[in-house]
Order: sequence, then C-alpha cells, then structure tokens
Amino acid sequence: MFALFVRANEEYGYKSPIFLPSVALTMIKMQRMKNVLEDPEIASDAGISIEFQIPLTSKRIDFIISGLDHDQKEKVIIVELKQWSSAELTDMPELVRTRFQHGLAATVHPSYQAWSYASALIDYNQTVQDENIEIIPCAYLHNYVPDSVITNEVFKYYIEKAPVFLRTDAMKLRDFIKRYVKYGDSRNIMYRIENGKLRPSKQLADSVGAMLQGNSAFVMIDDQKLVYETALLMARVSKNGKKQVLIVEGGP
Repeated sequence: MFALFVRANEEYGYKSPIFLPSVALTMIKMQRMKNVLEDPEIASDAGISIEFQIPLTSKRIDFIISGLDHDQKEKVIIVELKQWSSAELTDMPELVRTRFQHGLAATVHPSYQAWSYASALIDYNQTVQDENIEIIPCAYLHNYVPDSVITNEVFKYYIEKAPVFLRTDAMKLRDFIKRYVKYGDSRNIMYRIENGKLRPSKQLADSVGAMLQGNSAFVMIDDQKLVYETALLMARVSKNGKKQVLIVEGGP
C-alpha cells in the first residue's frame, strides 16, 4: 500500500510537493489508513493523494481516495486525520478545545474542517463543477475513544455532512469508503482536479449575494472560522467601556 502512495504522486506528477512536518507522525497516520484500506472490496488501483494543497490557500488535505462507484461515477473521499485522544467543548460554535504541542487550544471540529475543505474544492474548481465529480468528506480520529464531546449534539449538522470515525470505528470507515469507491481511478481524477482551472461556482456566487443581503452563507476554512468565532465571543463577553483588541496574524 505504501508503494501505492508513492505511485500516486510519481505517476500523476502532482505539482504540489508532499510536505511532511513530522515523518514519524505522518507514517503513523499512513499506517492507520493502510489498515483501513486493506480489503479486497476496495480497488487496489484506487487513487491515493497525501497532503493535497487546496488551491488559493495554504491548507492541505491529509488523505484522499479517488475512484469510481458501482455506477462508474467519479468519487473523491477526503479524510481529515487526527491523532487526538481527547477534546473539550467550548463556548464557540463548531469549535472544540484539544491539546497540541504548545498546550490546550481551540480549533475547528474535524467534521467542520473536512466539510469546509470539500466545499473549497467544489466552490472553486472548474473540473469538479463541470464533470460532476462528487467530493465526500469525513474525519478519522484513530486514537480517540468515543465520548460525549466529539460527537456532541451541537456538532450534528456537520457530522452529518462529514462523518467522524473514532478509534473503534476502523471497520465503519472501511465500509464508508467501500460505499463510494468500488473501482480504481483509471481516469486520473486527482490529476485533473490538480490541473483544473479556478472558477467560482454558481453556488458560491449565490452565497456572496446572500451575504450582501445580510445572510451568513460563506464557508470559512480552519483559521478563518477560529478567528471569526473568537471575535464574536470577545464581543459577547466584553464589558461596557472596556476596549479589546484581537490581533490576527496569518496568510492565505
């Protein structure tokens, strides 16, 4: 299976380099996915993409599986991989608090993250739009023991859009993948997406129109969502007459 990862990048010649901030941690994630994918009902020539960069952003999708379903329709499964073992609820919608190297910090729920990544591809990639390639997001927290936090009712909307699979759900994730990828990626789906033109979708244009009318419709990705919800929380808890400043450092 690891040879398949290498082939996916060498054969298709992706322009985006694979960036591995920590080889050891990345290999652990790949081993988890290897275990999930070792099933004769999942095509051995399915497309595999690792650390795929989302156009117009610095964000990367951890793991992608591409291929054809039972009806020969093109499918792309996005898997957001997390090594979390615990999380806490916060006062900010769609956000949880978990431990990183520098300590506890708020971040978007994995289902929201996976869904927002899928939305970015759908909203901006002409190949996805014109060729009706279905993007299916999900999240896999392979160290996370089920609890009442990560699958809390407050996250139901996004979990329905991007299911979250936990430590005990490897077989469920495998069945989820088999539902969408029955045959291999003989059509070089990810290569076509990688080289597709950027074009805002009609759905995105409608969202911008809705925003101009005062409705909340734009999909924020990762840090955008974190900054937005942090700003709203500061506004809610601020005391009368006391100024607060939120400094945001970042890029595209």
